Amino acid sequence: MFTGIVTDIGQVRAVEMRGDMRARIGCGYDMADVDIGASIACDGICLTVVAKGGDWFDVDISAETISKTNIGANGWQAGRRLNLERALKVGDELGGHIVSGHVDGIAMIEELHDEGDSLRVTFAAPDTLARFIAPKGSVALNGTSLTVNEVQDCRFGVNLIPHTRQVTNWGEIAVGDAVNLEIDTLARYVARLAEAQAAGE
Repeated sequence: MFTGIVTDIGQVRAVEMRGDMRARIGCGYDMADVDIGASIACDGICLTVVAKGGDWFDVDISAETISKTNIGANGWQAGRRLNLERALKVGDELGGHIVSGHVDGIAMIEELHDEGDSLRVTFAAPDTLARFIAPKGSVALNGTSLTVNEVQDCRFGVNLIPHTRQVTNWGEIAVGDAVNLEIDTLARYVARLAEAQAAGE
């Protein structure tokens, strides 16, 4: 489990196809404290460390993961910067919201507008996921816990403050980018409960 609070910006150093995709990611973590088999969220995708060095770790990425995330849409190439978060430990501060690292789908950036010092970003979500997104609710986008400002049909908006853009890869976005979207687990269960109650009436 994760919180959606990015703790490092990694960089893809190499990608190799060997059945699954193997990616080497450079990072600022003390890898002596990271075990083989540990989970690290990479742009919101929960991936398992399969090898490591002093300032890098390797992950294997299945075809299923590639097809369901922006790896398939954007591709991971050497030099790409990734939002990283290590798995939540008991006693850690929960600064964002509970995030599983299991991407639900892809949201597309449709508009970017400056609002004071912040950046307003408008996304289009898949029809199947849009109903779980609510104003003032939480979403994880590229592994970042963000608050939804408004929702209209399949479109929703968030504000990015300068600090967020400085400590994540959100400072590099453009219209047309595909973004990993994980809806709030609580919102999913509330919607399912409401559907079950409606079906029972």
